[in-house]
Amino acid sequence: MARKRKGIKLNGWLVIDKPLDMGSTQVVGKCRWLTKAQKVGHGGTLDPLATGILPIAFGEATKTIPFIMDARKTYEFTVTFGEARSTDDGEGEVIATSDHRPTEADIRAALPAFMGRITQVPPIYSAVKIGGRRAYDLARAGEEVKVKSREVDIFSLDLISCDGHQANLRTTCGKGTYVRSLARDLAVKIGTVGYVSALRRTRVGPFDLKLSISLEKLEELSHSAPPETWILPVVTVLDDILALAVTEEQAKILSHGQKLAVSDHLEPGIIRVMTGTRLVALCDVEITPETTIIKPVRVFNI
Repeated sequence: MARKRKGIKLNGWLVIDKPLDMGSTQVVGKCRWLTKAQKVGHGGTLDPLATGILPIAFGEATKTIPFIMDARKTYEFTVTFGEARSTDDGEGEVIATSDHRPTEADIRAALPAFMGRITQVPPIYSAVKIGGRRAYDLARAGEEVKVKSREVDIFSLDLISCDGHQANLRTTCGKGTYVRSLARDLAVKIGTVGYVSALRRTRVGPFDLKLSISLEKLEELSHSAPPETWILPVVTVLDDILALAVTEEQAKILSHGQKLAVSDHLEPGIIRVMTGTRLVALCDVEITPETTIIKPVRVFNI
């Protein structure tokens, strides 16, 4: 017999505006403690020195975390020129210096090189795994760390302001992008060194700052308002996926993990299946000469 999970059953998303000097895991723990929820996870780590959007998944929403992890993200960040740091942010030791300070024209001229699909090397103090161990664990242990380069997508990169010593920028990027690496490489491109001295995530997929709340606000809401007034539906992160409506009887078949033949004209790929406003499953569409079959790959108990 399955062990009953302790806590309140909550299903949905919450958008937390993560404060400075608090790790993502700490935020998850605080959310679990405040809501007494059975199951909580997050959709994309933010460094302790970063602030902004941290999507928190409750219950069945944890099954949709991969979709938010793959979503585009927008960051606003400050690059401080003249020093390189071991962590590529303000936490690390100074490992190089430069007297050169770029002009606005220098910075703008360098930006196009960092647009589109680019190659970058993640910071040695990062969660990238090397031989099964996190790079930051190896670095903290004093071991030599060689992080492989990777391709990432930069959809936009704009200069907001600069004063010679610092530059404020905004970027929208794809999965796996390290803004710290972007700042480091930009500084090198313009003939100096630099590091990220401030970092704020302003959007993750459908979640922006307008939807976010502070941990203090969550504490207030958890004591004064029912969850349905502040939690976002599980389906929020699946709005870009084609929806197929089914009957309650068909939903029951899918809920048991069984395939279902449908008459709808569908393309191969993943769809979300709904009955009314209830999310039933994520299904893979299989096209055969005789019929179209949908096969559940994620079933939701909502």
